[in-house]
Amino acid sequence: MHISIRIYIFVGMKNIVFDLGRVVFAQDPAKSTEHFKQFFSYVSQSPMPQFWVDYDLGVSSLDRVAEELALYRGVESTYARDMISQAIGKQETIKPTAALIADLKKAGYKLYVLSNMSRDFIDFLRKQAVYANFDGEVVSCEVGVVKPMPEIYDILLDKFSLEASQTLFIDDRRENIDAAAAKGINVFHFDRNDYEGSCVKLREILL
Repeated sequence: MHISIRIYIFVGMKNIVFDLGRVVFAQDPAKSTEHFKQFFSYVSQSPMPQFWVDYDLGVSSLDRVAEELALYRGVESTYARDMISQAIGKQETIKPTAALIADLKKAGYKLYVLSNMSRDFIDFLRKQAVYANFDGEVVSCEVGVVKPMPEIYDILLDKFSLEASQTLFIDDRRENIDAAAAKGINVFHFDRNDYEGSCVKLREILL
């Protein structure tokens, strides 16, 4: 049986770029009902439904996305809006990632955010303590472009004058890291099902 093993070797890294959802922040499955998890199961799809992409692009409001989600799930829009509000409030900092971010900061790395995120979600996440460690950010709802569109990686590199060869991008979606790699950016595929294991690997190669 053939076993594929990927070995990460990054030399000369100065900039570490984090996706947010299921890399820095996530919902605790133990704190949600099966109905709640099923209601938002589409966020794991690739691609996601267009109404949610539009929300991340910043071209759809909370009220509008609630209406479209209601149609998608066959519920009342007020119910869908309440579920979205719950989803925002359920976001928690992933502890292993937070500890890694703090240690990377102490080690002298420059830390950035590159995330597909709606206005309502990002406003909530920016209030979390771990967010203060980031030196800059590119968020989809503010630039009108989402990953894996090539333009968003150019925006990141240009905005902060980053050298792609000195930059590592961490994301849980394969299509997003593939698009970053096409720009010459170093990438790490974060395992959304094993936060601790992914952070251990990152520590081994960066600290």
